[in-house]
Amino acid sequence: METGLDSKKVVITGASGGIGQALVRGFADEGARVAIHYFRGQQSAQQLAEEFPDSITVGADLRSETEVCRMFEQIEQDLGAPDILIANAGFWPAPDTPIHEMSLEQWNDTLAANQTSAFLCAREFLACCVRRSIETPSIVLVGSTAGAVGEAGHGDYATAKGGLMSGLLNSLKNEIPRLIPGGRINAVCPGWTLTPMAEKLTADAGVMQRVLQTIALQKVGRPEDVASAVMFLASQRLAGHITGQNLFVSGGMEGRVLYDSHECV
Repeated sequence: METGLDSKKVVITGASGGIGQALVRGFADEGARVAIHYFRGQQSAQQLAEEFPDSITVGADLRSETEVCRMFEQIEQDLGAPDILIANAGFWPAPDTPIHEMSLEQWNDTLAANQTSAFLCAREFLACCVRRSIETPSIVLVGSTAGAVGEAGHGDYATAKGGLMSGLLNSLKNEIPRLIPGGRINAVCPGWTLTPMAEKLTADAGVMQRVLQTIALQKVGRPEDVASAVMFLASQRLAGHITGQNLFVSGGMEGRVLYDSHECV
């Protein structure tokens, strides 16, 4: 099936990570020209760019207004005005920290990395779309099942993702078409996905068993599963009448135990 993504200019934030790399490869394979954003993963981003010569790399700390503005200026200059923004960059603090023990610094850092970064990128992307009269632009936010069902020990992360998936998504769903007819925004919300971070956790058989007890399909997702969903929602041809929606890529995970331990395959 034709996606209509050929020659589209796509900004992918957090592109050097596990899901980010799958996103870059997926869009580039469809003929899109990709701006590969990185923060600390410069080497991974440059290796991706070598695979896809029509792409560019851009480094920025997305918590910084100045750096985000500079990044979009560079993208517009080197790639051209973007048609699609994939706000994938985010950070999950690994240690479990209950709210009553959480520092204000951790809370603020997590919201800045996951929520403020998406706001700044969406703002600059939309300003560019208006300035350059981009037709039917699309934003896809990357949320999380944690934003819908919560996550004990990670209330900062769940709050940050929940804000994206509810307040920001629903507000921009109504704002964007007023600016640009046909402009859309949606969110893809992964559950357990085999990124390098998750692989360390799921290597523990006990952890893996507890994870599978909560997933209807009894398997953990792959980065490519998330990328396919993002590409679908980004495509005007495939999803042109879909906006303001959260698409969960979680194998039917509900945030509760669905299977007793002896029922897990």
